Amino acid sequence: MAEAIDLCELVERFPDDQKCRNYLEHLRWRDGVRCPKCSGVRVSSILKRDQYNCDNESCGYQFSVLAGTIFHDTHLPLTKWFLAVYLLCQSRKGMSANQLARMLRINYRTAWYLCHRIRHAMAVEPPVEKLDGTVEMDETYVGGKKIGWGVYAGKKSKEVVIGIRQRGGELRFFHAQDAKTGTLAKYIKENISEDVDVLVTDDHPSYPWALKKIGSKQNHKTINHSKKQYVDGDIYTNTVESAFSLLKRGIMGTWHRVSAKHLAAYLDEMTWRFNNRKNPFLFRDTMLKLIHSDNLEYKELTKAA
Repeated sequence: MAEAIDLCELVERFPDDQKCRNYLEHLRWRDGVRCPKCSGVRVSSILKRDQYNCDNESCGYQFSVLAGTIFHDTHLPLTKWFLAVYLLCQSRKGMSANQLARMLRINYRTAWYLCHRIRHAMAVEPPVEKLDGTVEMDETYVGGKKIGWGVYAGKKSKEVVIGIRQRGGELRFFHAQDAKTGTLAKYIKENISEDVDVLVTDDHPSYPWALKKIGSKQNHKTINHSKKQYVDGDIYTNTVESAFSLLKRGIMGTWHRVSAKHLAAYLDEMTWRFNNRKNPFLFRDTMLKLIHSDNLEYKELTKAA
């Protein structure tokens, strides 16, 4: 069965929960069913219950393909889970919980929780491979109301997002506390290789100090935005700024309001979708992440920051 899929094929292939379960089993247990508790392969099927029994005498665990996954104990039909995953994967600027609620005929609270569980699974797990080649790094400010005047107007009420993008490679977004020297140094050290061909930033004065702080000898080039300079040959930050533009269109045009508490989750969603924008198997790969993701409980999601 071909893995690349469009919406019409999704509806045709997965018309009921049984077909969805069969697909999840195919993804989770390609080499045969294994007990999620002891990893044993001696299992027997429990007829008419969509469950298995571990025949290991020291285990005896009864389980289904949903056990230990983000789908565990869900009261939402798997067909709606599949549709929600597909819609979030294919919407370049994201999809609001309100719109998802209308499309799936569920209430807003269920749609909001569903979206956040999918975002939780989309998060990239550390450690991550460091970026090399030509890498652009920049910072932007989202949310809040503009206050004051001049270059720094509004920054006290906004949230900082650090963007790092390898040309022809990955994008990474981070919700940062600030854009000071120590913070920038941390993200440079954790995400950019010492052997990078060139690190391109704007003329923010903290970047040279950040590189000095970590003792980096990376080839650093700057483009002087304060003098309205945006391109100097191969020196520019337009690549990462185009990703910022997509993020801001998502916030303003789709989500409308993103709290500081959940901003990192929206960044994870945007990053996962952006880095897989040319992946014809995005739906399959996202489903794999959901299968291997731990469950995000509602009380954890809504507790005070």
